[in-house]
Amino acid sequence: AYVQCNEDNTEREIQTEEVELTEKWTQHPPEAKAACGGPGVSQDIAAESIARTSTDLKHLTTFLHSAAQKRIWLRVAPSESFALKQMRCPSVTAAFKSTPNSLFCMAQRQTFLSVHPPSSKTSSVQLDTETVVCVWNIWEPTRPQIILLYESEVRCCCFSPGKVALVFAGTAVGSVVVWDLREPSGSHFSLEIGKETWTLRYPTFSTDAVLSGVGHFSPVVSIEPVLSSVEGSESTLNADKDESLGLSFQLGSLDENGFLTLWVVVELTKGDDSGSQTDLGLRPGGKVKLLHSSSIQTTERLPTDSLMGFAPSVSLQLKFLPSDSNHYFIGTNMGMVRHGTRHNMKVLPKFYRSQFDRCRPVEVTALEFSPFGEPFFLVGCSDGTVRLHSVPREDPLIEWSGHPNGPPILSVHWSQTRPTVFCVLYANSDLHIWDLVTAMAVFGDATKQNPFSGIALAKKSGKVEIQYFKSSLTVSSASDKENLE
Repeated sequence: AYVQCNEDNTEREIQTEEVELTEKWTQHPPEAKAACGGPGVSQDIAAESIARTSTDLKHLTTFLHSAAQKRIWLRVAPSESFALKQMRCPSVTAAFKSTPNSLFCMAQRQTFLSVHPPSSKTSSVQLDTETVVCVWNIWEPTRPQIILLYESEVRCCCFSPGKVALVFAGTAVGSVVVWDLREPSGSHFSLEIGKETWTLRYPTFSTDAVLSGVGHFSPVVSIEPVLSSVEGSESTLNADKDESLGLSFQLGSLDENGFLTLWVVVELTKGDDSGSQTDLGLRPGGKVKLLHSSSIQTTERLPTDSLMGFAPSVSLQLKFLPSDSNHYFIGTNMGMVRHGTRHNMKVLPKFYRSQFDRCRPVEVTALEFSPFGEPFFLVGCSDGTVRLHSVPREDPLIEWSGHPNGPPILSVHWSQTRPTVFCVLYANSDLHIWDLVTAMAVFGDATKQNPFSGIALAKKSGKVEIQYFKSSLTVSSASDKENLE
């Protein structure tokens, strides 16, 4: 008989199942919305889910934000005077009480920046060693919309052209930093001050020690977006441009030694929460970075007799010609404005000087082009002098001399509604409003409010005041341009 006992089966069976292994990474404390991750399908699915959720919530968030602004506007309008608004945050006032600077966005003029430098006084809030940049909406004066931080001193800043999406800053250590305002608040650091929680955003991208070979080696004194000729003729980009099209434009930064660096702003299609091993200046999850384009040494050796006994020339202000961004204009500490091109083309005139003293140790503290397409620009100096220049001419069209030992000029700005009106702010807090049609200066009068045109004044206490002009200084007439010509 034959008996089957399975002796020919040599395979083994074990009761322990095989252990599955998967690589993962983690960090503690988390600095972004993802504290852990790793390769695999699950991470991609989660990312796609987050992207879909963000897309679905985008329109809802926009609607709620707009509705909240209108609700606050209707609530504040009857009770507050439009002639004067104080922009401050009571719970964080002690954190940034230094004298701020302010800057409006030309595309969304209800939005502006206030820059609060590091304070020498210590406070309970550990922000006194950092620069605080606040993004405000003038219709919501109770608190800033967004708070940005940087470890060093910020010397200059600007918005991205078009819709408010990015903020750029030049620092005292020679770096250029970028904040992406579209990033979700949950991916940033939060700090509880009193009974309120504040979201503090550090830069999305920084050139600190990353692009040191092609960056600046001295403090950055001015930073400006470079608009194309079409964009310049329209003054600004369309504020309603779809963000899904991405951002790509050039940015110019100038240091005090006259070194002009041009950057290309690039928006990535997707951020990496684990960080980038190639773009070391990009924070985890960031989608905007800077690429070096070119560099220009704008300082030109002046005649020896004109600089005899004076300190070396220092660059202070940078502006690009609105109608042709190939042309740049640089204010110096010798009372002159230097003129050049990004492509090293010969231009005339090379310098714009005072009609009285051709070269003197006076700082150009303000430089502003006409926003109406006219070839005029204003120059404000540290001796209180104001000059009106035309681009084709070296000598000024008009020059208003300041008082001997008078206060320096802090800023000059053209009116956004009348081509013949501009404002001059002095260091002693005097504000003069000039009307070229009447050829006279008047003090600012905010008794008759006009919610469509005004100025932001940064106080030494850290407060920012919004003052509106009376209608006679803001309502444009058809004869303004004819009188200016």
